[in-house]
Amino acid sequence: MDKEQQRHGELEAPLLPGDGGKAAAAAGSAYALVCSLVASAISVIYGYNRGVMSGAQKFVQDDLGISDAQIEVLIGATSIYSLVGSLAAGWACDCAGRRRTMALSAAMFFAGSAITSVAGGYAVLMAGQLVAGVACGFGLVVAPVYIAEMAPAASRGFLSSIPEQIAGNAGILLSYIADFALAGFPNNVNWRLMIGVGAVPPLFLAVATLLAMPETPRWLVLHGHHDEARRVLARTTGDAALADRRLKEIVSSAQESSKQAVPGGSDERTRSTSVWRDILIRPTRSVRRVLLAILGLQFFQQASGVAALVLYAPRVFHHAGVTSQSAVLGATILLGVAKIVAIVIPLFLADRLGRRPMLLTSAGGMTVSLLVLGFSLRASPTAHAGASAAWWAAATSVTAAAAFMATFSLGFGPVIWMYGSEILPLRLRAQGTGIGTAVNRVMSAVVGMTFISLYEAVGMAGSFYIFAGCAAASWVFVYALLPETKGRTLEEMEALFDDSANDAVINHVRVQAGAARPGGSL
Repeated sequence: MDKEQQRHGELEAPLLPGDGGKAAAAAGSAYALVCSLVASAISVIYGYNRGVMSGAQKFVQDDLGISDAQIEVLIGATSIYSLVGSLAAGWACDCAGRRRTMALSAAMFFAGSAITSVAGGYAVLMAGQLVAGVACGFGLVVAPVYIAEMAPAASRGFLSSIPEQIAGNAGILLSYIADFALAGFPNNVNWRLMIGVGAVPPLFLAVATLLAMPETPRWLVLHGHHDEARRVLARTTGDAALADRRLKEIVSSAQESSKQAVPGGSDERTRSTSVWRDILIRPTRSVRRVLLAILGLQFFQQASGVAALVLYAPRVFHHAGVTSQSAVLGATILLGVAKIVAIVIPLFLADRLGRRPMLLTSAGGMTVSLLVLGFSLRASPTAHAGASAAWWAAATSVTAAAAFMATFSLGFGPVIWMYGSEILPLRLRAQGTGIGTAVNRVMSAVVGMTFISLYEAVGMAGSFYIFAGCAAASWVFVYALLPETKGRTLEEMEALFDDSANDAVINHVRVQAGAARPGGSL
């Protein structure tokens, strides 16, 4: 272990058992953990909203007389709405702050769930999903950005994993359980209860966000609130002197970043314009590589077909030969359980093993499980009219789908959000994350709005063979283009992507930050 790593270990230990850190540092880490948990509640709500329609859609159709095509548009359009939300969220994060943007997202989740649950027709359903979809876009952007900026570098992987790995999957699992538990009510009541339950948690989150959560130090520095930033840093580090050193580093990084801004651009509109210019019109070499990494990961995450299983699992299982409604919903719960169980692995290994190994393992596992799922669906009774029932095809389909969810949760579920939120330069982080999330939402909408038409055109098995091909391409993308970011501070990322093979560039960045700075940054 070199001296740089030794200083890192002494002054900033991860949030994992047995770190042996000082009491003050432990208290600071605990405070960062609490802030991350509160921020992650928005992802629980997002997961519930995304998953609840999987089991509720049949009852919505029976109650309101909605066709398959209308359901396909209703579910897929939510991702289009979240695209709008993700683009607006970057601007809102920069202007109003990460904390207020989170409260706004919670308020929209409440309104969207409430409107959808009382809908008496298709138009009101679409209106409710519009509001909830915009809220989803906000939540997908603000939670990763907030946690990335609050977490110590050594624990950033652990804490950044919480929104998607724990919170998002927990929300999806809760939605599946609610669908199963409430399915026995009359058709004009059960789906309203399933969706309406999702309106309760956002109320508590909005209050907690406004009353208990601090703003991130980096946003405070960008807007000139250095004293408040120092107070937040002192609480998250447990050391006033260390907080001062980290504040100087963040200020230095912000000043360096501001040199690229529009001259004289001190107001929010001019600052936002310069951000879009630096991202899309005249990006530096490192920013271009960062954007390629973010957009590619977001594209492949959804191109692998995860939305097809999250949104249409009951249809897939019915096609595989699972005919009982309770058995179909039970198998859907199994998918949620598989995701929850699998999240334990990257939760503890992202900061130890690294981002690249988790992504490569995930992509490989997704490819294999999708191929097996496609094969078992082709052998299912419904794929061959008049064929004798093949119990193994149904069992293999459910097992392969659960394996896909588990391997997805090893890397491509959570790690891409962690990776994307940490590699963007400070000035570009919120709106750059919004652009990546927009690509994610577009692809999710494409899958959600075309899956029924796709499997009717090429067969259910053929659909999953296509998804398997995309998963295989994602493995190549990660292997060829993505550098490892484990242990790097947020302030070092631009140099890393400028020349990922030259550690001397990184060392120069560290020296410029001052010899007193430890290897990690809040």
